Amino acid sequence: MSSKTTLDVQGTAVTVLNQVADDYISLTDIAKHKQPDRSDHVIQNWMRNRNTIEFLGVWERLNNIDFNPLEFEGFKNRAGLNSFVLTPRQWIGATQAIGLSSKSGRYGGTYAHKDIAFEFASWISVEFKLYLIKEFQRLKEDENRRLSLAWNLNRTLSKLNYRIHTDAIKEHLIPPTVTSAQAAVTYAHEADLRNVALFGQTAKQWRDV
Repeated sequence: MSSKTTLDVQGTAVTVLNQVADDYISLTDIAKHKQPDRSDHVIQNWMRNRNTIEFLGVWERLNNIDFNPLEFEGFKNRAGLNSFVLTPRQWIGATQAIGLSSKSGRYGGTYAHKDIAFEFASWISVEFKLYLIKEFQRLKEDENRRLSLAWNLNRTLSKLNYRIHTDAIKEHLIPPTVTSAQAAVTYAHEADLRNVALFGQTAKQWRDV
């Protein structure tokens, strides 16, 4: 499941797809900062460069166990030749790369993992890259702030409901003849159920993270 965020980087709208595993930034949008009407050509010119191919290959080796090194070596050996042409789709299909993503339709264009997108932005403009990093960091800080607020709200609601919850346990689940130790076990079990419902994990699991 992906969500879309748009950054304003020196007047250029740059799309970020927030995915479960990581964030992917639109190379198509970054390329428009250089040539608004020829973004695909800008990306292909970048990918013809031997340094680019080496960078992409190293990134995939570090992050992708399914990466095809033989196809990578073939591209690297031909990189820089006048006849050498490489598109994102060709790279992805041949090497099983995950650092680049070529999409059509909604959110269409070429996307790259943030590590690769920042490298591409350097090739476009060092100044543009620095502004992109700044706006991306601002986005992450805002997301973390919202997550923190949501977590604190859930914790507050949990505390407010705790007394009601324990009173209900005492009234309906614990017979008057049980010992204090037996009652504590019942309270702990019910508290774990509440924590899983609210936070997706028990108190012990949260402490062990």
